[in-house]
Amino acid sequence: MEPVLLLNASFEPLRVIDWKRALTLVFAGKVEVVEEYAREIRSIRLAVRLPAVVRLLTLVRVRGTGVKFSRQNIYARDNYACQYCGVQPLVSELTYDHVIPRAHGGATDWTNIVTCCIPCNRQKGGQALEQSGLHLQRLPRKPTWQPYVTMAMGLRHPPDSWRTYLAWHTRTE
Repeated sequence: MEPVLLLNASFEPLRVIDWKRALTLVFAGKVEVVEEYAREIRSIRLAVRLPAVVRLLTLVRVRGTGVKFSRQNIYARDNYACQYCGVQPLVSELTYDHVIPRAHGGATDWTNIVTCCIPCNRQKGGQALEQSGLHLQRLPRKPTWQPYVTMAMGLRHPPDSWRTYLAWHTRTE
C-alpha cells in the first residue's frame, strides 16, 4: 500500500510511515489528514480514503545536529547522479566513492564522498582524482535539508501529493 508522509505541526516533514500507523494516529486524534490518495480501504461499516499526508496536531521537537551521514542520504544529496559523468542509473547500479582515497588519507565524511556509477568507480579505482582523468560535476558538501524522508521508503520520485511539503528536494520533470 501507499506510504504516508508525516509532518510536524509546523508542516516540516518528519518521516514516512505506513498507512496502518497513519490511520491509527487519525483515529486517536493525534493527526489531521492533509492530503488523501484516491484509494479506499473498507470494513463492514466504514470506508476511508487512505491518507497521503498527515500533520501532527502538537509540535514535536526534533533532536539531532543535522543530516545523518548514510549511503542513501549521499545518493539523495547528489540527486542519484554520478558526480563524475552525470549519468543517472538505477539505484541498484549506484555506489559511492572517496574523492581523496582512504589510502591517501581521505576521510569518510560529507566533503569527501560522492555518488558514482560503477564504471566511473572502476575507472577511478584507488587513484587521486587528477590521475584518473575524471572531474567532479560539483563539490561535495554536507546538506542542510533532511533527505531521509524520501529515502525511508526508497522513493526516487515521491507521490505528487507530497511535492508541496518536500519542496526542499523534489525534482520536477
